[in-house]
Amino acid sequence: MNDTPSQPPENETTRALPWAGLAADQFRLLRLAPLPTDRLSGPRPLRFVQLGRLERHSREQSLLRLTLQLPNQIVHSDQNVLEVWADHQRKVVYLGNDDLQVEPQNRGLGRFLLAQAIGWAKQRWGHYQIAAGTLPLKDVLNDELRQRRDHFLRSQGVDVQYPDALQLKAGYAAAEVGDLLGDWNQEKVQIIELLDAAAMLQQADQNLREQDVKLRKQEENISAMKREDGTLRFTVSCLAVFVVFQAGLLIWIATH
Repeated sequence: MNDTPSQPPENETTRALPWAGLAADQFRLLRLAPLPTDRLSGPRPLRFVQLGRLERHSREQSLLRLTLQLPNQIVHSDQNVLEVWADHQRKVVYLGNDDLQVEPQNRGLGRFLLAQAIGWAKQRWGHYQIAAGTLPLKDVLNDELRQRRDHFLRSQGVDVQYPDALQLKAGYAAAEVGDLLGDWNQEKVQIIELLDAAAMLQQADQNLREQDVKLRKQEENISAMKREDGTLRFTVSCLAVFVVFQAGLLIWIATH
C-alpha cells in the first residue's frame, strides 16, 4: 500500500514531537497465511510478524502508531509504520504518513493496518472527518499495482479519485470516519493471541519431541538390522567355509 494523506499543520507536528521518540508499548503476533506464488512479488510462504502499537492522547490531539517487525529482516525506518492523528479542535483525522510502504508486499498487511487505524478512530470519533489527501504514483510501478491499491482502499470505504482522464494524479476525498470500514481479509492476516501463541509453541515442542522419539526408534531399528546383517554375513561365511571343507574332504576320500 502506498498512501499520502494530508499531514497535520506544522504547529500540530511541533506539539507532537514529545511522542515522536516513543517506542511501541503493546505487541501482538500476526500470522501471514501461505499463499500461491505471485507473479510480481514472488513466493509467499507462511510468516509471522510482530505488530507494535503506541497510543497517546492529549486535550488537543491523539496519536496511534502501528509498526510491523519481521524476524531476521531489517527494513527502512520509514517502512512498516502507520501513524494516525486525531485533531480534536478541528475534529479531523489524518491517516498515514507521506508514503506508507509495507513489507512483505501483497500479503494483506496494508489493508490490515488501515483497518486497525479505522477501527481505532471509529471507537471515539466516528463523527470526525477524514482529511482528504493525494496518493503517490512514483511507487506504483505498473497499472496492476495501482489497481490493487485502489481496490483495497475502496474496500475500506475510501473514495479514490482521479481528477484527470489520463489518471496521472490520484487522491481520496474527505469522508466521515464512521463511513469507513474497519475489516480486513482474516484468512490472509490472523491475529494470534498470547495464549494461542503459547499453545502453538507448546505443540511445536511436543511435535519435535515426538519426531525425536521416532528418529531414535528408527536409529535403533537400523542398528539392530546392521547387527543382524553382520550375524547373517558371519553365518554365511561359516557355511561357505564348511561347504568348501566338505567338498575337499569328499574329493580326498574319492581319490584315496
